[in-house]
Amino acid sequence: MKLSGPFLFILATLMIDAIGIGIVFPIMPDLMIRVGADSTAEGAFWGGVMMSAYAAAMFLCGPVVGGLSDAYGRRPVLITALVTLTIDYVIMAMAQTYWVLLVGRVLAGMAGATYITATAYIADIAEKHERSAGFGMIGAAFGIGFVLGPALGGLASGWHITAPFWIAALLSAMNVAFGVFVLPESLRKENRRPFGKRDINPFGAITRAFVVPGLAVPLICIFVFEFSNMVYPTLWAFWGREVFGWSGFTIGLSLSAYGVLIAAVQAGLLPQLTRHLGDFRTLVIATLAAVIGMVGFGCATAVWVVAIFLPIAAISDMAPPVMTAFAANRVGEDQQGLVQGVIASLSSVAAVAAPLMMTGIFERFVRGTWLYFPGAPFLVAALMVVAIVPLVFRLRSSNPIRLISSSPASALRIFR
Repeated sequence: MKLSGPFLFILATLMIDAIGIGIVFPIMPDLMIRVGADSTAEGAFWGGVMMSAYAAAMFLCGPVVGGLSDAYGRRPVLITALVTLTIDYVIMAMAQTYWVLLVGRVLAGMAGATYITATAYIADIAEKHERSAGFGMIGAAFGIGFVLGPALGGLASGWHITAPFWIAALLSAMNVAFGVFVLPESLRKENRRPFGKRDINPFGAITRAFVVPGLAVPLICIFVFEFSNMVYPTLWAFWGREVFGWSGFTIGLSLSAYGVLIAAVQAGLLPQLTRHLGDFRTLVIATLAAVIGMVGFGCATAVWVVAIFLPIAAISDMAPPVMTAFAANRVGEDQQGLVQGVIASLSSVAAVAAPLMMTGIFERFVRGTWLYFPGAPFLVAALMVVAIVPLVFRLRSSNPIRLISSSPASALRIFR
């Protein structure tokens, strides 16, 4: 589709959203010390609480934000969210206490839920045959932002610990000004619907999906894998600081390198493996890579070991899209939206619960009197992946149902 002003605004919005997520990771250890943490272990725990609060706000507010955009239009919701993000970054830059930071991350999670509205805007303005390309560009924009975020956070932290927040605030403010001038309303009044009770319940669809025959196994696999994989964004900065003494710049550089590797695997390796080996064998390779990578990081004592296992960990990120394909192939076309929405919701639930558990394990094994082992959360995550191996092999023996529904459905999943 054409790169019009509104489409460029949507791409910029999602890229800034991703930058806002990643820009915090490199500075988290120093940020926690700034607001009162007395050690890396304590900082990791309270940083995990912040990540859970962010994910919970996004999970709970996602349906609300989507419902508001259906009722009142996409433009006011998007502009209001960006204004909120701008104010939020300023609050976090000026925060001197942990609780102010926590409120800031909750606000960021509420505003960050606008990716739902942004994708709905693309569906509004694109022709049906253009939507796949448009959604693909949205995924690319989010990926670019996630690579730029940690790098920008790492570089800016060398100037001042709060510099990444001021940069993010400036980017958001510039995008607000851009949107005010170029973004028309995309949702016609005759296509709007009233805001109702169903718009405030994020759990209803999950319950409905698990009773669909054949769908529970892939959904459980997706949830457990996403839960275990949260060990990376949750603890990478604190683990790197504790084990190797990494600076914010080094943490940001390593996260950006990981983002580039994931992009290369998703765009290059994954299509080739599924074409030549099939979905199941590709999933087995990704699952094996996940276990090897987590065990490798858990036992790593030298930076060169990290460099070896980083590409292996990136290969493991083939698992979620392949598992998603298994889930999609078990329902008719008229249920694809339900499945993709439930997968996104399960990923959000994992993003709420996993940081609390992983940082609790990290704190116990860093502060523990009987065993010092900062890599313990990675080994716990590896055990969780091993636990779903029997379910993974059940995917091979189960036969996807024949798609008999002719009603069209399309959905976009953004891994956050």
